[in-house]
Amino acid sequence: MSNNMMTWLGSLKSNFSNTQQVTIVMGNEAADLDSMASAVTYAWYLNLSDTDGKYFPMINIPRADFKLRTEAVYLFQEAGINIDNLLFAEDVDLDKLKAGSNLKLILVDHNKLASSQTGLETVITGILDHHADEESYPPAAVTDIRPVGSAATIVAESFLKDQKDSIDSSLGTLLLGTILLDTVNLDPEAGRVTDDDSKAAKEIIDIAGLDSKKLFDKLQFEKFNVSSLGSYDLLRKDYKEWQLGDIKLGIGSVLLPVEDWAAKDSEIVSEFDRYLKERKLDVLLSMNAFTSPGFTRQLVIYVPDSNLREKTVSFMEGSDLGLEKLDINSSSDSCTFYNQKNLGISRKKLQPLLKDFFEG
Repeated sequence: MSNNMMTWLGSLKSNFSNTQQVTIVMGNEAADLDSMASAVTYAWYLNLSDTDGKYFPMINIPRADFKLRTEAVYLFQEAGINIDNLLFAEDVDLDKLKAGSNLKLILVDHNKLASSQTGLETVITGILDHHADEESYPPAAVTDIRPVGSAATIVAESFLKDQKDSIDSSLGTLLLGTILLDTVNLDPEAGRVTDDDSKAAKEIIDIAGLDSKKLFDKLQFEKFNVSSLGSYDLLRKDYKEWQLGDIKLGIGSVLLPVEDWAAKDSEIVSEFDRYLKERKLDVLLSMNAFTSPGFTRQLVIYVPDSNLREKTVSFMEGSDLGLEKLDINSSSDSCTFYNQKNLGISRKKLQPLLKDFFEG
């Protein structure tokens, strides 16, 4: 086997089959950077350490959703990884593999499966994680679960222990960038970093010759950089929905001033309409939050039904949100734009208010 991670990644798809015995290394269903980077790097480590095994990383989201993780898009590119080579949720039929007795599962960055995947619990053979241990796995599973700042730290320790020669610029960038982002650049005041994180990061920096400050600053910028996303993706990047009585409500959280958004997309109202219809919503809100220069909140209300719109807008304008209408040039009465003066009301706090209103 080649000891080059890029060569291995390039052959993943051609070597994978849903009808052969495999071990899938998988992060959690939120698929943040730590989950994705840890799955890829730990699967590579296992293939180096056990040349008889077939270990495949799986990114636990649809391929189309990867671009929403803007910090991951940047870091994988910086590490030289071609996303087309990776296996995503639609490429791996976990249920079919299990039904054929062909599946073993190693979890990284979580130790309890998502509700939609709980049927796979019996085939978990290993876990590498930094969350509280929920003990929802077979007793025979080999686990390393401890409260470090990043699951990538535990992966890095594996390489540093017995595969140090494999740590090149690509692998080092992927591991170090993930550790830095999870620990806020190893800052003790952020309350996330442990001695293990700092030790692993320092060794990788020394081996791969990386600039940690430059890497962290760029990652932090890209995490909040949504300039590459269109309206549809902005709405779904950080989105939640609820059934409140007869009303189906969706709320997107968007890191962009609505003035910039409307200027960027002249069809913004059409995109709201498309999203609302696709999700079969009655009410679609966008809560926009950004720092420019001070922290600012804004709100977009989209309700096509005129009677429901009137009631919803009246309630929200009369609430404690402190709404102040913005003059955004849109050709639809269905969409209203506001500054939100009450900075203390986030999505988490607004949803219960709307629940009481719609269900009351």
